[in-house]
Amino acid sequence: MELTRERSSGVSVAWSTLGRNAALRPRAPLFLTVITVTVLQCRYMALDGPKDSKDRKDTTPPEETPPAGAYTIDELAAQTGVPSRTIRFYQAKGALPPPVRRGRIAYYDESHAERLRLVAHMQDRGLSLRAIRDLFQRTEGGQVSVSEWLGVGEQLRAPWSDDRPRVCTEQELEQLLGQAARPGLIADLARANLVRRETQTSPVTYFIPSPGMLQIALGLERSGVPLEAAKFAHEILRKQLSRAADELVQYFVKRAQDAEGPEQVSRSFQALRAFGSDAVRLVFAQEVERSLREAVEEGRALPPSNRKKRR
Repeated sequence: MELTRERSSGVSVAWSTLGRNAALRPRAPLFLTVITVTVLQCRYMALDGPKDSKDRKDTTPPEETPPAGAYTIDELAAQTGVPSRTIRFYQAKGALPPPVRRGRIAYYDESHAERLRLVAHMQDRGLSLRAIRDLFQRTEGGQVSVSEWLGVGEQLRAPWSDDRPRVCTEQELEQLLGQAARPGLIADLARANLVRRETQTSPVTYFIPSPGMLQIALGLERSGVPLEAAKFAHEILRKQLSRAADELVQYFVKRAQDAEGPEQVSRSFQALRAFGSDAVRLVFAQEVERSLREAVEEGRALPPSNRKKRR
């Protein structure tokens, strides 16, 4: 009798190959068939299976040797103080280059640590992550260096005026208002958002968003212009000049894209700083003159009537 072995689902099964007409032959008892299958399975395992645990082939993949000076993501987080999830976020946003993979482990090096420090430094300067990513893409393309851009950025962020918010005590505020301050003036200034009373401090302090605008409002008030009118005029100027500043900066930024280098960009914005305030003052004066002249010519600036009211 010729026997063949076939593996099905990890179990060896013996089949009798007595011929296609085996169904016509007398069948052996069931217990003999079970014994035969069991014996053949044991013989197969003894002949083809591993005889000793030493003969078994180790299928565990060997551990990859990490590159020299490499960090895992947890080691990089400990080295730089940046959480692991933040590192993954920077990498997903393109602000951090991808790591080198060895098997299933990602390895970072000192360049990644330096990049994380640089990202933190630029975020402290107010740059968004998108701007940081675009800057790195330009530096990698050789268009500009990070140090050159940071130098230009510092010049662009320099203040154009010395007017800065101030916190003062009630006595200091009274000194700013002068001896001619009328009763209720501080309350009127607070309603005009020119000062803000801070009640959480002891003693009570006052926050002045713009000391310069406060002095302008006080000068107008001494000239007979109510604070409410000064506030309305300030809102008009702020709205119109804000739009003009945005359009002007967008225009210069667009032209800066075609500049030969950071030095040319720096010179252009330095010139804008030097002449911008004078240009605004001149243009504003010319436009006020034009508007007043038209108001007079059209009869819209006639003096008020002195006619008595009818009884």
